[in-house]
Parts: sequence; C-alpha cells; structure tokens
Amino acid sequence: MRLLNHEAQEETRKILSEMRDDVKMILFVSDDGCMYCEDTKQLISEVAELSPKLQFEVYNFDFSREKAEYYQVDKVPALILENKRDYGIRFYGIPSGYEFGTLLQDLIYVSNLKTDLSPKTLDFIRNHIKQPIHIQVFVTPTCPYCPRAVLLAHSFALESEYVRADMIEATEFPDLSRKYRVFGVPKTVINDRIHIEGAVPESVFIKKLQEIL
Repeated sequence: MRLLNHEAQEETRKILSEMRDDVKMILFVSDDGCMYCEDTKQLISEVAELSPKLQFEVYNFDFSREKAEYYQVDKVPALILENKRDYGIRFYGIPSGYEFGTLLQDLIYVSNLKTDLSPKTLDFIRNHIKQPIHIQVFVTPTCPYCPRAVLLAHSFALESEYVRADMIEATEFPDLSRKYRVFGVPKTVINDRIHIEGAVPESVFIKKLQEIL
C-alpha cells in the first residue's frame, strides 16, 4: 500500500515543479532493529517518482560503513540531500507528518541553491561563521512548530560549508533525546553546548550562535 494517496501525490508533484537542478536523495537504512527504515525507504521512493529531477540511492548502513563514514552518518534511517555537493543537510528518522513539508521545502532549497534567510542573516553567515558548527534539531511528526526550526538549521547548512544540520525524530532516537534532555520539541542543540527551546526567529538564533563563535 502506498504511503502517499492520490491527493498527496498531486500536491507533492506541484511543489516539486519549482525545482531547478537535479537533487540526489541518499538514504542509509539497516535491517538490524530499525523500526522505521522500511517506511522511510518507501516514502522517499514514492517522492522520487514524482519529479524527473530527483534521484534516489539506498545504502545498507551495515554493509556500507565507508560510505556512511564519508557522510558522517552514525544512525539510521538517515537521509542526505545533494545538489552539486553535500550541504550537510540531514534527516535522521522518517520525515513524516509536519516534517514531510520540511522535506519538500528542503528539496526546493537544495535544487535552487537558495533559502529564505534575510540579507542580514546571510551577511552574518558569510562573515562570521568560520569554524565547524553542528546543529541538531529534535522534532516529532505531530509538532506544527518543528518545521520552522528545522528549516532554519538546514538553511544555515545550505548557506555555509562550515555548518552541518540534523533533523532528529526524538521518539526514534530515545537515547539521544535523554542525553540532551529533550522534554519538548522543537529543541535545538548547537555543538553540544547551546540549547534552544522552541522555534526562534533568525535574530535569536544568531545571538545563540555568537556565544560559541
């Protein structure tokens, strides 16, 4: 049975028509204890069918360790979006519910190599981020505020070669959620040091980043 019904397929096809360049979706899955790997594989496969500009590759994490290390993937399911290169955009966990919309918007961003960040934010990224930044955004599929936090983090990754940004589905990775004391979502963790509760505007996010730059 398909995960996307006819209405969802048509709406997705319409959104993806805004793509300019081809985008490669790279998915790592595992047969060993990964509850949502098959569903994620099916979902991404169905999305790939809806645009000629989408390519889809699947790798078994257990047998493709060298490739996983290259992409710094350490858990599954893991989805990577590439255009001309890897932009550090990651989805850990199935991008379902509200996060399906995040996936589609990210595909547009990566395809067009353009985000919705303000000129002031872009200026900050280009002139001040000169060291590795790792952003983890914890979400759940039913959280309506989470996409804004994920898209902000992914936009920073797309605009800066120094930034890697992960969406992490909190219930699929309970050990990580406990480690970072995730009691509500969205929760953003930057370089394991800065914690941001809720979806915040660009200006607040920049102020938090300045604490470690």
